[in-house]
Amino acid sequence: MKLSAKHAVSIVASLMPLIFSPVQAQQTQDEATLTALVTQLDTKVFDAYNGCALDAFAAYFSPTVEFYHDKGGATFDRDTVVANTKKYICGKVRRELLPATLRVYPIKDFGAIEEGEHRFCEIASGKCEGIAKFVIVWQSIGTKWQITRVLSYGHRSLTVTEQQALEAGGHGQ
Repeated sequence: MKLSAKHAVSIVASLMPLIFSPVQAQQTQDEATLTALVTQLDTKVFDAYNGCALDAFAAYFSPTVEFYHDKGGATFDRDTVVANTKKYICGKVRRELLPATLRVYPIKDFGAIEEGEHRFCEIASGKCEGIAKFVIVWQSIGTKWQITRVLSYGHRSLTVTEQQALEAGGHGQ
């Protein structure tokens, strides 16, 4: 039986899901597992941040973390990150992740990249008027995960429309 090129392509195309779907399914499952893990880590590190549990907060960072903040500048060690958190955040501001913006990407043989947006709320007034984007690089060391790099940028005031949308949608942790 002789197959036309059109039929051969059709047969190969119909077999592709059988050939590649186990790999794709495993990748999707692995990515979902990684996203769930990093989401849990994000919750834990920022619960410590919001609660000023500075020892717990510090434990999530590499001693040589690089932290780049568009308004505050760059720091290159855990102690400075913790000191700045104590000075500028504790008792003043809380961070809320905007869950719909969270994305996690694996880094082969290293860990993961987490990106998203978060808003900042003043503790005294309860007003949530600031927003920023972030990227966090997580390194997996055995069963422990540490933050090695942070980019915190695009800090700005929320527009009235954004404030209303976030309040109506109940976003935040």
